[in-house]
Amino acid sequence: MREIPEGRMVARIVETEAYLHDDPAAHSYRGETPRNRSLFLEGGHAYVYVAYGIHRMLNVAAGAHGVGTGVLVRAAEPLEGIELMQARRRTTVPTDLARGPGRLAEAMEITMALDAMDLTRPGPLWLGSIDRPTGEIGISVRIGITKAADLPLRFYERGSRFVSGPRTLNG
Repeated sequence: MREIPEGRMVARIVETEAYLHDDPAAHSYRGETPRNRSLFLEGGHAYVYVAYGIHRMLNVAAGAHGVGTGVLVRAAEPLEGIELMQARRRTTVPTDLARGPGRLAEAMEITMALDAMDLTRPGPLWLGSIDRPTGEIGISVRIGITKAADLPLRFYERGSRFVSGPRTLNG
């Protein structure tokens, strides 16, 4: 859930990727730095960073304090505040709003100011729950990395049209 002055945006997470503390693809692999410090916070805190100099990415720290493991939020199904998301993404195509981590961050107005925020409590950005059954969970290799690319650490809701990535990985 994302609260902004114009209103509330709500999306249901349908795809994630895990990055473990001993994972060469993880930002935490070489240890804590000023850039990745929030990844080392207790699980449930936001780790926001900029990829390729342009795309913000939202991760959720997932380990004990000091461990440096997290989950990249790759895609979400827009549920509420869709007009606000459309204005940020400059598209009205529902599947193009939050399919992929860069699009998701743009649609939900994820900024660097949200880095290190505790997502377990209501605030400008937080993780809630929804009374809706989840579909079957698929597992695949992660997308867009070269190190440890063969690890099955991507999790997605099978059949969701909001999942990103190539169809060969979404079966």
